[in-house]
Formats: sequence, C-alpha cells, structure tokens
Amino acid sequence: MSTAQHRSGPDGEGVCVPDNCPCEDGACTLSKYVRTTADASGDHHHTLAETEKAVAALLSGMPVDMESMAAVQNIYRAANAVRKRLESSVLAPHDLTWTGWVVLWVVWIWGDIETRHVAVEAGISKGTLTGVVGTLEKRGLLRRRTHPDDARRVLVSLTPKGRKLMVVLFPTFNAEESFVTETLSAAEKATLARTLRKVALQVEPG
Repeated sequence: MSTAQHRSGPDGEGVCVPDNCPCEDGACTLSKYVRTTADASGDHHHTLAETEKAVAALLSGMPVDMESMAAVQNIYRAANAVRKRLESSVLAPHDLTWTGWVVLWVVWIWGDIETRHVAVEAGISKGTLTGVVGTLEKRGLLRRRTHPDDARRVLVSLTPKGRKLMVVLFPTFNAEESFVTETLSAAEKATLARTLRKVALQVEPG
C-alpha cells in the first residue's frame, strides 16, 4: 500500500491511480469525502444541496424520519451560518465573541442578575461564564457584586460603558438580522419565528 493519490474524473468522482493509491483488489480505500475533495485547493465547503444529496443517498432504505432530520439539520446549519455572519460583521470590530455578546444581552435585559441565572439564560456552563464575565469586567463593561442577602451569591450588571455599548451596537446587530431574513416576507418571518419558538419550547427545560 503506497501514498494516496487521486484525481477527479469527468463526473467529479474520485478516480483511483493504482500506482499511487491505497487500493485493495481494485476497490478504493479512501473515504468518499477525501476522493471528492482531493483536487480542491484550500478549504472545501459543500453546498447545502450537495450535503442533502449525499445524506439522502447514504440513508436510502433506512427507517429514518427524513423530514424531522432535515428540519433539525437546517436549524443547526442556519444557526451556525447566522452566528458566523454576525460575529464577523458586527461583533469582531468590537472585540466581542458570540458568548460575550449573549452574556451582555442577558444582563442588559434583566439588569442586576445572579451569575448562575446568566449561565442558564445564555446556555453556557458556570465555568465558561466565569471566564467571560472576568473578561468583560476587565474591559469595564460588566461589574460584579456580592448579593446583599447571601454572600455566597454574586450579582452582575452592566456598567454605564456597557449600557452605552449595547445601545450603540444593537441597532447594527439588528440591521444584520434584517439582512439575514431579507428574502423572507413579513408573513414568512412571523411563521418562522413561531415555528422555531415551538421547537425551542419542546426541548427547553421548564
């Protein structure tokens, strides 16, 4: 067995080069993904249509709820795409991570709030929250103080600088939300929001 080497055929499928490929009895031992991306330069990103076609072929004949799978996979893919877009276009210029933004958003909404509740609302662990709050506190955006009724509990709130940032930044964030959904009509946006809310309520605790 020698070092793998493939080239693409006219139909885009990987073509085995016997003298330079780890083949066994004429059968290619490389994964389909490796074969179809062997000639790609840089990072290869499959389109949504390509992924759907590959998944449909892989799962053909299996007792799978394809509609539910497609719905959940598209939620996941859309969420990741939207997050990357907003991180790069809105948050990065302000040196904010997505998690940092979510923490600021939660505290902006609720005002003085216990750290344990921030973690739940933001969907992150207490350990992660500790690091994020520490970073935001050093930047003067958040402040911590001991709960007046229990020294073991900690409250966080926005500083004046933090509130100013949210007031300035959120309209820009919302403008990107408008861009993300601009191909949808007002009715489609409302339907999408209601549908995703039902999904969230199905799986969120409480």
